[in-house]
Formats: sequence, structure tokens, C-alpha cells
Amino acid sequence: MAEERPNVPVFVAPSLHRAGFGLSDVGRKRESNEDAFFVDDPLGLYVVADGMGGHAAGEVASQEAVETVFGMIKRGISELRALVDPVSEHDSRAACRLMESAVQAATYMVFSMAELDHDKAGMGTTISALLVLGDYAITGQVGDSRIYLVHLGVSEQLTEDHTLIAWQIKQGLITEQEARRSPHRNVITRAVGNREYVQVDTRLIALRSGQRFLLCSDGLHGYLRNVDIPPIVARGGPEAVEAFISLANGRGGKDNITAVLVEID
Repeated sequence: MAEERPNVPVFVAPSLHRAGFGLSDVGRKRESNEDAFFVDDPLGLYVVADGMGGHAAGEVASQEAVETVFGMIKRGISELRALVDPVSEHDSRAACRLMESAVQAATYMVFSMAELDHDKAGMGTTISALLVLGDYAITGQVGDSRIYLVHLGVSEQLTEDHTLIAWQIKQGLITEQEARRSPHRNVITRAVGNREYVQVDTRLIALRSGQRFLLCSDGLHGYLRNVDIPPIVARGGPEAVEAFISLANGRGGKDNITAVLVEID
């Protein structure tokens, strides 16, 4: 039997306060920054994208993807109910579908732009997105940017890297030590924009006061150890994201570096 839905506005104010802080840096080796990020506390949306492609195409891909995800979430969120316990399967699936649709729209947008401009052929981007909706958050993931959850002094990687070496480790073909020396470290198996369609990983996360989420490009997490994350996150706000940028630059800064910190209280 279909669930009855009241004929009233369905999106309500969040019961948990969220605050986001973002910073991006070109790093020490690159001439341009192809990363992009987005922070919108009222909407509850946070995104990091790491672009790829020549002729500044990576910069275009990441920015277009971020803007498309934002536009799709902003238009679609009014059709959702805030996720509060006990959360229904219908509502949680609808929220995940919105996230997936937003990333798919970004995929089609970036792919179409590359089709129209041969200088941008093959451009693409990663996407790591977090949408706070009531007492839950939805993550969306394509590529090898990451989302970490930090709570009670413990850091956990929430997303799975869509890379060749991550797949090889998962299949038991190589060890993590071998992966660090692999010549295929930068081979991405999924990206936004290099095809018309991409498989999007989504996940529902129950929120608790005191949780912190770190979204970052591989220019940061390539230098991070799990033990590095909680003490830097504990600094809070702008100081924390600045410290993450400094850490990556201090350890080499070979890529663009982007960090977005979301604080739940």
C-alpha cells in the first residue's frame, strides 16, 4: 500500500546546527588549481571536486560539476522531508536518489561540454558531496576525493576510492605497501564527465552532535594518515582547514589541495 503524504511543505528546518569551512590551494608544483569546492550551510550542501583534463579543462569540469550539483539539490530538496528518527525507507531512498540524480546531471553536463569543445575532450572530475537533511546526512561519491567522519577522537573514511589500486587491494591482488609504490596510483576507474553516465555511491549517515566531516581532494589525503586528522579537526573552523592545507604543502604539495570541514553541533 502506498504511503500517504500530507499536502504540506515537506522540508523542515534542521534539528542539528551545521557549519562549513572550505579552503583550496594550488600547491607547490602545479601552475593552476583544478579543484573546486562548495559550502552552503542553509542548504546543508558541501562538495569537493578535483578536475582533470588539458587546456584548463579540469578547472572547467570541476566548477561546472559543483554548480550543477548545487542547482539540482536546490531544486529538488523541497520535495524531500527532513530525515528524523524513525526514518522511513521511502524518505531515505528519495534523499539518496536526489544526490545520485544531481551527480548524474553533472556527469551529463560535463560530458556534453566536452563533446562541443574538442579542446576539452576527455575532461572530467571527481565528486565528493555531503547533504545534511535533518538528523541524517547523505553522501555522494565518484572518483578518489574522500569524505572522512571524525567523532570522539576517531577518524573513519566513509567513501571508497574509485581507483585501480583500490580495486586491486580490495581483490587481494596487491598489498597496501605495494600500492604505495605502484605506477598506477593515479588511475581513476570512475569520473564525472568522461562518459554520459557514471555509477554513484550514496550512503546514509546518522548525525550526532560533535561529529565532524572532512571532504578533501587527493592533494590532501595523499599526505594524510588517519592519526593526523582528529587533532587538526579539533582546532575547528578556518584554523583547521588552513592547517590541513599547510600540512599537505609541508609534505610536498605536489597537487592542488582542497579541504572542507563540516561541524555538527
